Amino acid sequence: MINDKIRVGIIGTGKHGSRYAGHIVADLGHCFHLEAISRRSPEAKEQARTWKTRLYSDWRDLISSDLVDAVICVTPPHLNLEIARFCAEQKKPLLIEKPLTTDFYEAREIVDLFDRISLPLTVGQTLRYNTIILALRDNLTRMGNLFSLCATHRLEPSTLSWLEKPEIAGGGVIFHTAVHLFDALRFITGEEIVKVRAVARNIYNPRLEDLLIAEVMFSSGALGIVDTSKVSPSRACRYEFVCEKGQLHGDQVHGILKKIIGSKISNLPVNPPGPALLPLLLDWYAHLRGNSKNPIPGVEGLAAVKICHACRESVATDQWVDIDDL
Repeated sequence: MINDKIRVGIIGTGKHGSRYAGHIVADLGHCFHLEAISRRSPEAKEQARTWKTRLYSDWRDLISSDLVDAVICVTPPHLNLEIARFCAEQKKPLLIEKPLTTDFYEAREIVDLFDRISLPLTVGQTLRYNTIILALRDNLTRMGNLFSLCATHRLEPSTLSWLEKPEIAGGGVIFHTAVHLFDALRFITGEEIVKVRAVARNIYNPRLEDLLIAEVMFSSGALGIVDTSKVSPSRACRYEFVCEKGQLHGDQVHGILKKIIGSKISNLPVNPPGPALLPLLLDWYAHLRGNSKNPIPGVEGLAAVKICHACRESVATDQWVDIDDL
């Protein structure tokens, strides 16, 4: 079904989707051909001209086209389930941006559907390609037992109007920001988050939370705090691990990686950050060609959504929520 050069269709070429398109056109012409895009905004016609590709007003026509081998979905999450169902019906491999959905049971339906027909489903949890995240994962194995951690992801208030609409966004920072942290923590530690207790606030977003603080418990018994928000005119994403042999600190935004032993702080070597979509697309290509495993399987996206879902339940009930109870 898939030739050496995979013909890709992208649904949603806004701010983030255009990054996928840009890499495919400028950097990955030996792997992919951007066969089609689908976007409702007026800018779509100019994008199609610039990228020399077809434009479909209806994403269903893009998916069902015989010219499209695989699909990248970069839409608001309220469309993800319907798009995934149609991709499965048309037997088109799908790379879908996080969150998989903003409802655990819908996300599970997507993963089960693709698993049943052995169709590739990949989730764009691209922090796994961040050099600081990779370095934290490598160095944490040398720090002995993990006792506690603090992970923070703080961004500027959003300027995207759809993120204030529950019927489109499906959730606030729990699903659109904390989902990054939960996946990154699972990836770095190799552990599962088994229990959460969370509180949230609406600071600037009147309908959806834009600040979350969550206590988390890991499968090893380690404890953690997750703090994520879009309320300050500033940006940072820090991780602090308290371990048997010292502390390990990193900031993926500012390229910081440090080890603390006693009162001595040592800078650790780390490669400068690069574009995360590029290696993801290369790994996705290799997977679709049958040359490597799925870089980020759907089940990984499902695990992150499950933790987010538990946080939302905890905010509503003011209680600890066991992840396995979902």
